[in-house]
Amino acid sequence: MLLGVGLAMDAFSVSMANALHEPHMPVAKRFRIAGCFAGFQYLMPMIGWILVHTIVETFESVRFLIPWIALVLLLFIGGKMLWGGIREWNGAPEEESKELGAGTLLIQGIATSIDALSVGFTIANYTLWSALLCGLIIAIVTFVLCLLGLQIGRKLGTWLSGKASVLGGLILIGIGIEIFVTA
Repeated sequence: MLLGVGLAMDAFSVSMANALHEPHMPVAKRFRIAGCFAGFQYLMPMIGWILVHTIVETFESVRFLIPWIALVLLLFIGGKMLWGGIREWNGAPEEESKELGAGTLLIQGIATSIDALSVGFTIANYTLWSALLCGLIIAIVTFVLCLLGLQIGRKLGTWLSGKASVLGGLILIGIGIEIFVTA
């Protein structure tokens, strides 16, 4: 469970940023967001576990790219949110909907869970069933924490109104830098 909490912190923060950006998000969408993050947090350790049991030598040669991928994805999404928020602050008309799209959500899911890929290496000595259970626990913890992050972000988003996109963008950029620096 503690591993799940540690891995879910990025997804929690991104969930909060998403809700800051869209404070009147419907309940069904909040569940889709939390489910997407939980699904990726489940999938990535399992992919790592499979890689260890199949082609670990090949994967080791590109492992150094993981923090770079997360950094680029989160800088892109965060920069886009930040730019949109600044333009909105300066009175520019909105070019696109403020709602979070499926493509952006998938990119966020990958970016926030890519560090969980290396968890597959740490659970490599687990049996398949134990690895599946570990992934499930991580996913459940992530789901709950993302729902919490979305709720906090909704409350803050309503309170911050127009400044929420700027704050959300800065949070995403900060998470990308944190993943990169701590890797």
